[in-house]
Amino acid sequence: MSKRTYASRRSGRRAAVAAGLLLAVGLGVSTQVPAQAAAHAPAKASVAAPRSVSGTTGQAVTRVADFYGAYIDAKGDYTDPDATLASALRKHYLTPEFAERLAAWERTNGVDGVLRAQNVPAQWTATDNGAVGNGHEVIVTLTFGSGETTQRTRLYVLLERYDRIVDITTATNR
Repeated sequence: MSKRTYASRRSGRRAAVAAGLLLAVGLGVSTQVPAQAAAHAPAKASVAAPRSVSGTTGQAVTRVADFYGAYIDAKGDYTDPDATLASALRKHYLTPEFAERLAAWERTNGVDGVLRAQNVPAQWTATDNGAVGNGHEVIVTLTFGSGETTQRTRLYVLLERYDRIVDITTATNR
């Protein structure tokens, strides 16, 4: 009986030692692998935070931003500008009276009246400028060119209380 007990103790010790050895080796390897992987991993390029654009239904600045964004996209596709879309956007966002005045202004000045330019801006921003009478004014800043050859144009877009554009000027309506 004592031999069996000694033999079972000996095999139990062997199993415990083997398990301890495996555990020690396993932990050593697992802590070395991440360190080695980190040492040999190539440096990651920094990634800019994603941009977001938001708006709210019924806000004048959102409405003007939507119009200018879509209009510039339609006009700015140099390989295939979409004149039909640009015209539809004007019809949707401009009052009929202002559309007529704008067309007359364009014939006189020979440039796009919405952009006040012959070409399409590289960037644009829309900023709320507050209530004006029964309407609302939004400042649209158009940036043309790039680098040292940039030019900015500031437009004042006036919306009627039903969110249709009634005027675009280079001076505030305040």
